[in-house]
Amino acid sequence: MEQKRRVGYAIQREVLDEQNVEELAEKSDAKTPLSEKIKKSLRCSGPRVKRSMLSCVPIVSWLRRYSLRDWAIGDLVSGISVGIMHLPQGMAYALLAAVPPVFGLYSSFYPILVYFIFGTSRHISVGTYAVMSVMIGGVTERIAPDSNFLIWDNVTNTSVMDTYTRDHERVKIAAAVTFLSGILQVLLGMVQFGFVVTYLSEPLVRGYTTAAAINVIVSQLKYFFGIQPERFSGPFSLIYTVIDVCYLLPKTNIGTLVVSIVTTVGLIGAKEVNSLLARKLPVPIPVELLAIIIATVISWQFNLDTKYGVEVVGPIPSGLQPPMVPEVSILGQVIGDAFALAIVGYGIAISLGRIFALKYGYRVDSNQELIALGLSNTVGGLFQCFAISCSMSRSLVQESTGGKTQVASALSAFVILIILLKIGELFEQLPKAVLAAIIYVNLHGMMKQFSDIRILWRTNRVDMVVWIATLILTVLFNPDMGLAASIAFSILTVIFRTQLPQYSILGQVKGTDIYRPINKYKQAYQLPGLFIFRSSATLYFANAEMYADALSAKSGIDITKILTRKRKQDLKKLRREKKEAKKAKKEAKKAAKMETKMEAKMDSDTEAEPETETDEYELEEPEPPQISTVATVEGNFQTDHALPHAIILDLSPVNFLDTVGVKTLRNIQKDYGEIGVEVILAGCQPCVVESLERGEFFSEKVTKGCLFSSLHDAVLHCQKDEARQHITDQVLAGTHL
Repeated sequence: MEQKRRVGYAIQREVLDEQNVEELAEKSDAKTPLSEKIKKSLRCSGPRVKRSMLSCVPIVSWLRRYSLRDWAIGDLVSGISVGIMHLPQGMAYALLAAVPPVFGLYSSFYPILVYFIFGTSRHISVGTYAVMSVMIGGVTERIAPDSNFLIWDNVTNTSVMDTYTRDHERVKIAAAVTFLSGILQVLLGMVQFGFVVTYLSEPLVRGYTTAAAINVIVSQLKYFFGIQPERFSGPFSLIYTVIDVCYLLPKTNIGTLVVSIVTTVGLIGAKEVNSLLARKLPVPIPVELLAIIIATVISWQFNLDTKYGVEVVGPIPSGLQPPMVPEVSILGQVIGDAFALAIVGYGIAISLGRIFALKYGYRVDSNQELIALGLSNTVGGLFQCFAISCSMSRSLVQESTGGKTQVASALSAFVILIILLKIGELFEQLPKAVLAAIIYVNLHGMMKQFSDIRILWRTNRVDMVVWIATLILTVLFNPDMGLAASIAFSILTVIFRTQLPQYSILGQVKGTDIYRPINKYKQAYQLPGLFIFRSSATLYFANAEMYADALSAKSGIDITKILTRKRKQDLKKLRREKKEAKKAKKEAKKAAKMETKMEAKMDSDTEAEPETETDEYELEEPEPPQISTVATVEGNFQTDHALPHAIILDLSPVNFLDTVGVKTLRNIQKDYGEIGVEVILAGCQPCVVESLERGEFFSEKVTKGCLFSSLHDAVLHCQKDEARQHITDQVLAGTHL
């Protein structure tokens, strides 16, 4: 393979500091007033109203461009396939939400139609989702536990469960928390709060969904084994439930266990056949639909509920439910749960939507998605649905079977409508164990996410810690509290990484204007008399003190010790000067007194002697004593010859400075300047320069002459003329290789 030719370049210019750059580039200080920004945001025009309408109701913009010839067949096949999947998944996930199965079908109808109008993703399939359902189930079982609906049976002299009242109350709670989560999503979308999903990193989301899958598995054990464990709530409830299930295993219903095992094995085998024949089949085999049909027929023929005590779905009302306003008294009890549902549902939907958008080259509006999901949940809450999001399995089927737009979702809702109106009552004899088995098999993909630990160990161990911590926190504290704790832990890892950055000494790569850490690059050499220091993180209050300490440690300059020694020397010198000045003053007084005495004596001698001689004798005046001039001579501090004559702080990684950061840089400039070491700031971004200006970093002594946009300019500034010319010659020679 021919070696790639390196292109050389040579630039000759003066060394420019920040002041020179601002003058050369003609920096503008013009700023748009806040009032002008408000006027611009409130300004209304025809095109702007049109854009707003199209962005708020996306169906208006894409439906008129819908191509029947290119998209209709694919959307039709996809809609029917996904609609068939909605039936078993909706009924199964209703068990997770602790509501009757028919309400899972309602949740697969109303919200889909709303998202069809307001959503921006073309490929995701919204509807029931395991994680959301188990979170709803935690709320309904906490507020309406089984113990609240036990009634005394005078015939049997035992307590029996009033299932009708319990289910009715739980449906109201699920609808209320769904309605409130939808309102929160709409409000967050209107205030452009879509960026909140950035705090849900991929390791956090995958760890959270894995932990939620574990919660789902534990919650369905009672249907899998046919037992009735006690309902626990609060932290560690999952562990208590597992212990109680283990205690009740001897009471397992054998008929229920057989149905569960046979259904699970059959579904796994059928899905493996599906995957092997995926390229040959135009659409996947609806194994879940076949499973519930076969199980319903067998249960009806052999009376599994009466003969073997297998719990079945029970009465399924036909038709649709009228809208109902949620009870206000319930809303106050579920605010925290509603917020968690709003964030989790949105995070999962937008993550999957962006994957398909990137694959097919279109844009998903994060804020509009938040509004669309919010409206879906709000309307769904009025029609007694529970919170929805998007399902990975249904979305993949919708894409792989040829779905091009959300018309496929609308057709799947039409399939559910037919089931609700005509077919739903046929599944009254369906064993709940079959629905639990369907849930377990669908969680197979989530459980595969445990392999992320091995991958993250090789790529990024901090992300691995976030993944594991999210899993543990969610398992221990349940999905709602676990989410908040996981986000807090994830943010703390970012803070810790800024507090513990990599500090390095930079050296010049020979023959270039490139500077790299000398401990990682063999051809990077530290320039004599210069110390170039860089931190890999920004500079703010959390790491400002560590930044100054690292500078002292890396440079080997104990600035505190040197300044203390210098101040002691200055104090000694000042005392010595005062002492010598006092001594000089005393000697001067003594000399003046002696002179006065001599003058008086001479006057008396002159009066006593007769003037007989005409010769004049010249009297020599005594020389005044030498007054020490030490007090006027300023002594210089003797610095260590090993100290560099300049320190360059490479601030290119710094993207903001707070007041503590500015103060730290000001103290560094002052302290090192006192011992004769010049401090230069290089690589400052414009926002950093503005922070320095606002923080009063500059003064009469410290000007923008100590700031340089380029690190190489700062190096040339610090070098003497001969050394500067030598470095320039090396760089020019290196560019012509």
